[in-house]
Amino acid sequence: MTSLHTALLQSSGRPGDVAHNLRVIEDAARSAAATGAGLLACPELFLTGYAIGGDVHRLAETADGDSAQAIGKIAAEHGIAVLYGYPERAAHDEPDSAAVYNSAQLIGPSGERLANYRKTHLFGCFEHEWFTPGERTVVQAELAGLRVGLLICYDVEFPENVRAHALAGTDLLLVPTAQMHPFQFVAESVIPVRAFENQMYVAYVNRVGAEGEFEFVGLSCLAGPDGVVRTRAGRTEQLVRAEVDAAFLKQSRADNPYLHDRRPELYGPLT
Repeated sequence: MTSLHTALLQSSGRPGDVAHNLRVIEDAARSAAATGAGLLACPELFLTGYAIGGDVHRLAETADGDSAQAIGKIAAEHGIAVLYGYPERAAHDEPDSAAVYNSAQLIGPSGERLANYRKTHLFGCFEHEWFTPGERTVVQAELAGLRVGLLICYDVEFPENVRAHALAGTDLLLVPTAQMHPFQFVAESVIPVRAFENQMYVAYVNRVGAEGEFEFVGLSCLAGPDGVVRTRAGRTEQLVRAEVDAAFLKQSRADNPYLHDRRPELYGPLT
């Protein structure tokens, strides 16, 4: 494993304006790459905006659609991997081709699509009205010698999801989110605990400000396997950065044997 300098883009972009949001991603990728970052992570549904109602279906794209190709070019131009959230239209050859998913896609630094994840645990009436839940809990990719996993927002609040990633060897868990008031304790407290109890880095990157009926709280962070937050954004649009240190992760896992000391034979009643 190697280390990975990681940038978190805390922004809501411009809801409903994909072209504008692509420009924001390009500007952030340029800035992050200039500081040595190898990964730029953007929030949940950043491509289109979150509170867009019926426009979800109009703006949804397939995983290999125009925006994926545009972000691939941005990533390749600046030599930086990019994670972004977007509404994903199911491919024509899928059983439910009319479905739309709340998805996140990781594009590699050469412009290649590395991983695509569909949110499995939908939150609130809005998401249940417009999205179909995904069925795969663990989606991973290799990046800079690290095993990177993807979840989205509410997914990380279910400890089973994060533990599944830990058991699958995830080193860095990327969590684009649309965390809203009054649930800021998730960013402040839950994320560092998830990182510690599962011995991984967790990058939690949020939207910020008012959008429709929602008020997003910001507070994006990257927490280490010791439960210590390496970087924390405030309540405004920001680009924050921190190091995912592979050597520290290896030592932390040796010192904190949670996974080794588990007793799975006792956990059957949980399911």
